[in-house]
Amino acid sequence: MTGKAKPKKHTAKEIAAKVDAATTNRGGGKAGLEDRLGADKGGHAKFVCPICKATAPDVKSMKIHHDARHSKLPFEEEKIANQHAGVESSAKEKEKPGVRGSHKK
Repeated sequence: MTGKAKPKKHTAKEIAAKVDAATTNRGGGKAGLEDRLGADKGGHAKFVCPICKATAPDVKSMKIHHDARHSKLPFEEEKIANQHAGVESSAKEKEKPGVRGSHKK
C-alpha cells in the first residue's frame, strides 16, 4: 500500500503566466471589438472591402479576402478604402490597441 501523494504546488512561473493571461488584452470580446474596428484609435481594421464592407489590416489580407469571397469579380486595389487616411492628427495621440500577438514567428 502506498502513502498519500504530495499535493502539487503551483510554481511562480505558472502563477505569473495565469496573471498575464488574465490581464493582457488578446483582442477578443467587446473590448477587442473597439481595437479591431476603431480607426480613431489606430485599430487593426485599416482597409475596407468596397463590396461587402469587411475589414482587413493590410492590402495582402484584403486580396486574400477578395479571392476567397469575390472570386468572380476583378480585384481593384485602388477601390479599397483606407480608413486611417482620413484620421485627424489628434487621433494619433490616443491610446493604441493593446493586443498581444502570437509568440510563434
